[in-house]
Amino acid sequence: MDIFTKCSKFTAAKEVMAANVYPYFIRVDSAQGATAIVEGKERVVICSNNYLGLANHPKVKEAAIAAVKKYGTSCTGSRFLNGTIDLHLEAERKFARFVGKESAILFTTGHHANLGAISTIVGKGDYVLTDKLDHASIIDGCRLSYGEMLRFRHNNIEDLERVLSRYKDAGKLIVVDGIFSMEGDIADLPEIVKLARAYNARVMVDDAHSLGVLGEHGRGTAEHFKLESEVDIIMGTASKSLASIGGFIAGREEVIHYIKHVSRSLIFTASLPPSNTAAISAALDVIEDEPERREQLWRNVRKMKREFTRLGFDTGGSNTPIIPITVGENMAAFQMWRILYDEGIFASPVVAPAVPDGHAIIRTSYTAAHTAEQLDFVLEKFAKAGKILGIISGGASVESRKSVREFRADARFKLMWRRLKSFGVKEKTQSWIKKIWGV
Repeated sequence: MDIFTKCSKFTAAKEVMAANVYPYFIRVDSAQGATAIVEGKERVVICSNNYLGLANHPKVKEAAIAAVKKYGTSCTGSRFLNGTIDLHLEAERKFARFVGKESAILFTTGHHANLGAISTIVGKGDYVLTDKLDHASIIDGCRLSYGEMLRFRHNNIEDLERVLSRYKDAGKLIVVDGIFSMEGDIADLPEIVKLARAYNARVMVDDAHSLGVLGEHGRGTAEHFKLESEVDIIMGTASKSLASIGGFIAGREEVIHYIKHVSRSLIFTASLPPSNTAAISAALDVIEDEPERREQLWRNVRKMKREFTRLGFDTGGSNTPIIPITVGENMAAFQMWRILYDEGIFASPVVAPAVPDGHAIIRTSYTAAHTAEQLDFVLEKFAKAGKILGIISGGASVESRKSVREFRADARFKLMWRRLKSFGVKEKTQSWIKKIWGV
């Protein structure tokens, strides 16, 4: 068999494209704030992770520009060899101080940070315990390690203890997301820490979506629960609240020293460019200097959670800026995305297998930059789409029901037509098939 056979057999995305509801790799033509120009039209953005609105902050942009002027566009090598500049060291010191740890190391991406830290710390004979809804980069790091990955049910402390109790005498690392990126709920860190101490395990928290968001000063999940000294390793991405790219691992100096000299995803990857590094450092300053941004973020979050619930949408256990709207079947999520997109909203549908079958969602996320008017606009359009698709009650009009029937029929026809063409059906039969499908 040709190794490329699997490529020609992969038709799922093309079928969604044919139905005109394909929502991925959409072209964005401007900077992304509360709004952006998406495929030539201004739309309200509710799918970014720009929680504090710093991606367009003047100080952050100015820092990036100044870094390019001084250092150029690239460090042209890995951190291990010629790719470490003073900006990297400054950002690492700032991050370690910010999250209350002795030391930190900056990777080129958050994905690299999780890969590098987990695969380096977890060795042969060790066990790494992960929540079943942990981010893919955590799972990838576990797979690259020489240890064994054990998974426990989402935020289920009893199940975590069941797993821990089977491996009392082995080296163990518990890794959880602080805020889970699809569900929007928070890890039960107090109970996790208790079990870790009882069973002699270490704890690592991925604060990708928590940094700048949780805690009195935005320092993440550990600060939120007042457990800064109880978490052994903190991972933080720079591509969310820090308005750049990159990933930090912070912890005890000896742990970071070990990761720096052993981690393959650090040693064999080019270092973060100067502009991105300078942006991180400036963003950390702004987070500390402008706490009102976080306060505004949470005002927006509380409003959207309250109003989505009032409208009748299922938002699960979310209590953070990530608010998933449960839709149901995959195609329903694609259809809802299309309706919202045409109405001027840029959102993200998440379908199986990223979520369980029958539990597809529209993943929404909110920022400090959203205005009250923009949020009201989002709620209005969600109410309209939810009623049209029958996700919430409200009695869609005859015209709306007719519109969605035609929409679904057109989607079904396009999917079927692709299949028929593959069997050699000629174009002249298309009008006849359309009549059968009611298009």
